[in-house]
Amino acid sequence: MLHGQRHHGLLAAMLLLVLAEAAWRHFGRRGYDVHEAAASLGVAAGNLVAGAMGAVVVGMAYAAVSRLAPVHWPLDDWRSWLAGFVLVEFAYYWFHRCSHAVRWLWANHAVHHTPEQMTLPSALRLGWTNLFSLGWLFYLPLALAGLDPRMIAALLAFDLHYQFFLHTEAVGRLGPLEWVLNTPAHHRVHHASNAAYLDCNFGGVLIVFDRLFGTLVAERADEPIRYGLAHPLGTRHPWRIAFGEWRRLLAALRGATDLRTALRVALGRP
Repeated sequence: MLHGQRHHGLLAAMLLLVLAEAAWRHFGRRGYDVHEAAASLGVAAGNLVAGAMGAVVVGMAYAAVSRLAPVHWPLDDWRSWLAGFVLVEFAYYWFHRCSHAVRWLWANHAVHHTPEQMTLPSALRLGWTNLFSLGWLFYLPLALAGLDPRMIAALLAFDLHYQFFLHTEAVGRLGPLEWVLNTPAHHRVHHASNAAYLDCNFGGVLIVFDRLFGTLVAERADEPIRYGLAHPLGTRHPWRIAFGEWRRLLAALRGATDLRTALRVALGRP
């Protein structure tokens, strides 16, 4: 019951923040694209259905790999959760970075980058084909290392919930927190389609791996952010948003003359 109450409380808080942000944008004369927000909610609904279907297959894969682990980290030890958090963040960083560098992964992840206005509902615009694009494979080594699949799932859920609050222009820079945490300022840059901002700030909750691997780019006053894809899909229809990049990829694959060329297209940069 307590879990359900916390879940409902979080949803209520998210809704209130969405309304507060809409009011802030309206009275601040920034404009609020209701159609864009509605498209995000439509894509989110499809993601829930697809995610529920894919969870069965992914869950079975994680359970099978977990049974092969030589050790198992106890769920009731806080040290397991602390180490698990860092490892999941590390795996997320590489999953996210590769999702921008490998076209097969990008076809699913690009959905999240289609909003052309940075508002909280855009956080919910997630791809429908995670099972097919195989991004979940990045976390399988953690199960083999002994992390309980339930811990991995919980930490990823926390990561995604945290990132909801990053999709806004209502929050400026956060001082010393910018050194350790992913913040709205960092994440705004990540969503930019400007050439100066492309492919950076891949962290989930933490920004330390971006600092470590040289992928951190700061928001600049002299470079206003332009959101959305570098080559926009030109639609707000949830179905077209969800499969737009897949259509582009399949069109490119049809032009491949052999398997080697096809693999180069699918595994090359977007």
